[in-house]
Amino acid sequence: MNVVPFAELKAVPWKNGLGITREIAVEPSGATMDDFIWRVSIADVDTASPFSRFPGIDRTIVLLEGDGFTMRLDGEREHALTTPCLPFAFAGETAVEIALAGGATRDFNLMVRRGAGRGVIEVMRGPLTLTLDSDAALVYLAQGEAHIDGKASRPVHAGDSVRGVGEITLAAGATALLVRVRPAVD
Repeated sequence: MNVVPFAELKAVPWKNGLGITREIAVEPSGATMDDFIWRVSIADVDTASPFSRFPGIDRTIVLLEGDGFTMRLDGEREHALTTPCLPFAFAGETAVEIALAGGATRDFNLMVRRGAGRGVIEVMRGPLTLTLDSDAALVYLAQGEAHIDGKASRPVHAGDSVRGVGEITLAAGATALLVRVRPAVD
């Protein structure tokens, strides 16, 4: 199993240039915004900027830090993304304007190309041991501590991600986001 420390994630501009994102994983490896099957990232939101549009992409967003924001979708409906670790799914072609609930926030994002796969984010709370199989794309440790089980237990800290097949044990009080991506069924 591989640990991807938050400190090693490279900050790059959003597709629309109005914020920054840190890519955790993309499939296939090395894919661009135009040809990924799925992508997981963390975004920092510090202004009331519109979201980048991603036609044909199913998106799921989770508040990690900060007061969050209210999303206005296609100018019609609103969703308050103000509760940490509560996933919200929406279509990537949706026009999204936001109003910050306070200061800067950080959120977790899963994007899956519609027709190529289906993704879901499951919120897991410790103490708990998770067995990661082939449809587990990754685990992001949102809060607390964890360790990878095996011959030599390895620590995982809040902000780190884990990829691969095996077991990860969440300590009491830990919260993790388990990302599952499955191929689309014809």
